[in-house]
Amino acid sequence: MTAVDTRTYLDQLILAPEVREALEAARSVTVPDTREELYALSLGPEGGPQFSVDYDVDGEVITEATVTRCRNGIAVNYPEDYMRRRDPQCMVIADDRPTDKTRFADRFGHGFADTRQETLTWLSHQDLVVVPFKAGGLTYGSASLAIVPKNSAFFATALVDLQGWVGFEEIGPFAPRSILYVAPPFRHTHFDGRQVVVHDRSTTLHEIFAYNLYPGPSAKKGVFSVLLDIGEQEGWITAHASSVRVTTPYDNETVIMHEGASGGGKSEMCQELRREDDGRILLGTNVVTREPYLITLSETSDLSPVTDDMTLCHPDIQDGSGKMVVADAEDGWFVRVDNLKNYGADVYFERAVIHPEAPLVFFSIDGVADATALPWEHTPDSTGKPCPNPRVVIPRSMMRGVVDVPQPVDVRTFGVRMPACTTDRPSYGIMGMTHFVPPAIAWLWRLIAPRGDKNPSIGEAADAVERLEHGGMVSEGVGSYWPFSTGTKVAAANLLLRQILDYGRTRYVLTPNQHIGSYHVGFSAEWLTREWLARKGGGRMRAEQLEPARCPLFGYAPKEITLDGQPVRRTLLRPELQSQVGTAAYDQGCAILTGFFKAELRQFLSEDIDPLGRQIIETCLRDGSVEEYEALTPMYL
Repeated sequence: MTAVDTRTYLDQLILAPEVREALEAARSVTVPDTREELYALSLGPEGGPQFSVDYDVDGEVITEATVTRCRNGIAVNYPEDYMRRRDPQCMVIADDRPTDKTRFADRFGHGFADTRQETLTWLSHQDLVVVPFKAGGLTYGSASLAIVPKNSAFFATALVDLQGWVGFEEIGPFAPRSILYVAPPFRHTHFDGRQVVVHDRSTTLHEIFAYNLYPGPSAKKGVFSVLLDIGEQEGWITAHASSVRVTTPYDNETVIMHEGASGGGKSEMCQELRREDDGRILLGTNVVTREPYLITLSETSDLSPVTDDMTLCHPDIQDGSGKMVVADAEDGWFVRVDNLKNYGADVYFERAVIHPEAPLVFFSIDGVADATALPWEHTPDSTGKPCPNPRVVIPRSMMRGVVDVPQPVDVRTFGVRMPACTTDRPSYGIMGMTHFVPPAIAWLWRLIAPRGDKNPSIGEAADAVERLEHGGMVSEGVGSYWPFSTGTKVAAANLLLRQILDYGRTRYVLTPNQHIGSYHVGFSAEWLTREWLARKGGGRMRAEQLEPARCPLFGYAPKEITLDGQPVRRTLLRPELQSQVGTAAYDQGCAILTGFFKAELRQFLSEDIDPLGRQIIETCLRDGSVEEYEALTPMYL
């Protein structure tokens, strides 16, 4: 694009004077005409095969990332292990609007105004890339802008792949609803090497200042923050969820929306279940006896992904049916591929990323110049072990069977990573394969969103690591989107409760991953729960087919689950019946879980909490029964 073209587009933007001054003073400003042009910039001035993203930090050259040209995309790698996953403490708030998050001034001892101006001044001395995007996807998104150093163009490429390519001509003159600024050296000069993402909000503009080049907390979750901010003002939610339309061998369709903390199985909900070499399915392996438990399914349902991580519950798409209608808030997916260990684990997905329609952006994949980047070749950490958070950004249009129109949700499942529980080592890993819960209990799980056993998606804070290593839990917070919310917990809790109550024709289900009591199950329990719910016609149940779980927070357990005529072992539905668990260890696990819920829920008992929400929380605090929860919010069967 010519300088004249660039100036024409920038003149269409309604920007604060200091932002416009920074753009006008920059060494150069490139506004790519196409995604192909932006992708080419990602490889540096020589076009590869390898490009080092370097910055001068007080006279020292520091490499923030390397970009390798591969046949099917670019492989981006970070020299530091720390930069390969999101720091859960990276968010700080610069403005004075209501928030429960750490304010910039409280963390750093001074206001953000000077740092903001220093950031703009630094950008004014750089070669820049400026790209428009729509926060929330091309259809329902808000016009936004990203200002990125040119040598970090891979970051902008990942951003527009996630949000969808849109040109200035399509948007026309606009005032950005959000602006994302990227200034990597400030991580070293201002923030002691830490990931820091600063949010500066007004009622009409949400600015994000990203001081690192891992896109997780900014290009991905920073945009999520913008959507949550807008939704809080307007009374709707962008859920932290995936959703999939499941079509059984008999052509019955069920739409399942899966929520949970990071690592809770959202990406896996849209993935095919894994089979052994002989075609059977390994449901679990007993961690004490090493006995495998396999079942046979001749056919499984077809999967049509609807959303992957950010699920838009926008009022404009609701149909008044009593079911919540959802659409994707992104045009591309930031897929974690740590569960791909070798060829053939997920054939359709592997084909999509190995032979993509357009080159992709890979993160923490050990790419070799001008060779094919393979999703199971994970970059080793400094420990020699594979990075637990390898990613690929893939446009949803490249995903097999993807659904492009909004879908009504039949079942909302909630996934929790569970540790093993045995008589020798009791833990909270006592959730059965499938539990039906009243809306009140569903709300409680979403308030807490426990982040448990070996979560691969983020780097834990030191206090969280200690708790998790000793069998404890960490709350990811309201809706599991709380890490990305810039508002207050009680406001988010009220909005989530209102959403649950507004859509009465929804079933709520809990399903664990990793372990059920003494069985290691990986994601098989989730996948088979999905299959069973679809075959049940959206999870339809009769009351007599359910029985109260021993732990009230698990609601009800089905008396039996049968797939292709094969009953699933009752010990997988009621873990207290496992010989390696028993009621004593189960009850200890229930006490751990219930105590954790009580400790986390008390913070919501403010004068601003919804009255029904207060009743639900107080029911938990007094160890209420599942029948008491159901009396507050009847269960749709």
